[in-house]
Amino acid sequence: MPAYNAAKTLERTVADIPPGSVDEVILVDDCSRDNTVEIAERLGLTVIRHEKNLGYGGNQKTCYRRALDNGADYIVMIHPDYQYDSRVIPAAIDIIRLGICDFIMGSRIRTRSEALAGGMPPWKYIANRCLTLTENVALGQNLGDFHSGFRAYRREVLETIPYQQNSNDFVFDSEFLAQAVHFGFKLGDIPVPVRYFDEASSINFRRSVTYGLSTLGVLGKFWGRRLGIWKSPLFNPKSADALPKN
Repeated sequence: MPAYNAAKTLERTVADIPPGSVDEVILVDDCSRDNTVEIAERLGLTVIRHEKNLGYGGNQKTCYRRALDNGADYIVMIHPDYQYDSRVIPAAIDIIRLGICDFIMGSRIRTRSEALAGGMPPWKYIANRCLTLTENVALGQNLGDFHSGFRAYRREVLETIPYQQNSNDFVFDSEFLAQAVHFGFKLGDIPVPVRYFDEASSINFRRSVTYGLSTLGVLGKFWGRRLGIWKSPLFNPKSADALPKN
């Protein structure tokens, strides 16, 4: 759980995780200004505190590094803002365990009416649909929601993808998806009910525009690499000495 000011929603997110479905919950706090850390410690989570704010992507890097160091075979990333339904964690892991997919996304957009009824702002819905369509075409995928804060991975995905090269900002997610496609992993998704409410985290319009343009830049790097005209380090294999030792 990459956390920033999640005190109002963390406990509900953790409470919905089906008993026995996870071995450890790791929360990385990115210098929250509320009592996120105190609540996480009370809930018995493994808590890591950043000494300075590293951003959303930087937070995920710490999450994944710790999960690999602790020997996880399957890793789930879920925002602790209660926007995503943590009850679907076992379903996502079962699909990966069966070998159907290596990487599962939670799709908030099963239908337009359901997404809007769940509180997704209309402008955000339209932007999501346009950007997801573009990414599906550019990356040869058929995912319902490229911008989800619910993701599950087989260990090998995180051992292969050089995510430490990625941005520390929100475009980390788009870079990671392009990298997963580049390295040949099988991607899929499952429906996750959308919950938009005051306490749920969400980036504003200005940052959303920046994120969208940055995502288009990632697609350019992906095709630049594929065509042999732009060798972005995002798509270089992770060096062997960077892998965790079990």
